[in-house]
Amino acid sequence: MILTFFDQFSSPYLLGIPLILLSMLFPTLLLPTPNNRWITNRLSTLQLWLINTITKQLMTPLNKPGHTWALILTSLMTLLLTINLLGLLPYTFTPTTQLSMNMALAFPLWLATLLTGLRNQPTTSLGHLLPEGTPTPLIPALIMIETISLFIRPLALGVRLTANLTAGHLLIQLISTATITLLPIMPTVSSLTAMILLLLTILEIAVAMIQAYVFVLLLSLYLQENI
Repeated sequence: MILTFFDQFSSPYLLGIPLILLSMLFPTLLLPTPNNRWITNRLSTLQLWLINTITKQLMTPLNKPGHTWALILTSLMTLLLTINLLGLLPYTFTPTTQLSMNMALAFPLWLATLLTGLRNQPTTSLGHLLPEGTPTPLIPALIMIETISLFIRPLALGVRLTANLTAGHLLIQLISTATITLLPIMPTVSSLTAMILLLLTILEIAVAMIQAYVFVLLLSLYLQENI
């Protein structure tokens, strides 16, 4: 069977079990054991510090009613961060490279922020469709443009996450294939390519973390507009 570069985006199986499910069990090893102390070791301290930092960054621009979204946004950030990083392990795949999954996360949460604004402050939420001081002849066109930009937000969220992760994985696949192919022919060039591959892998780890943060940050900005 001839394999293609896009076969990496299909989940590998072992004895009928998707390997991504096995890899997603790894983070459970980081969970602290039940104890009568809040902080039992340095790992728990690091986890609490990271969650506290993420929550503070997301909740700072929001007012007090928006803080009720802290658990949802922090949990989403943790989920995306875990999935993106686990997808870099061998013999796994990244579920967030599938547009269907990203849209399933983006659309309901975007719709929730929109409905929150329409319920609590409908005038202000609808006022975003028409900038203040717009000339009368441009009002219909601007309302149409702003409405389209409003409804395209969840698509932009999903496509951004999918495109960045897919491009990174494809580039790693291409460079790793070139490294293996050049090894018996030109070992020196293959070594240089391997160094580039290492740097690209580090960059992809950073992209996996940044894209998870950007996804949740944009949702918090949409929420900020509607509360």
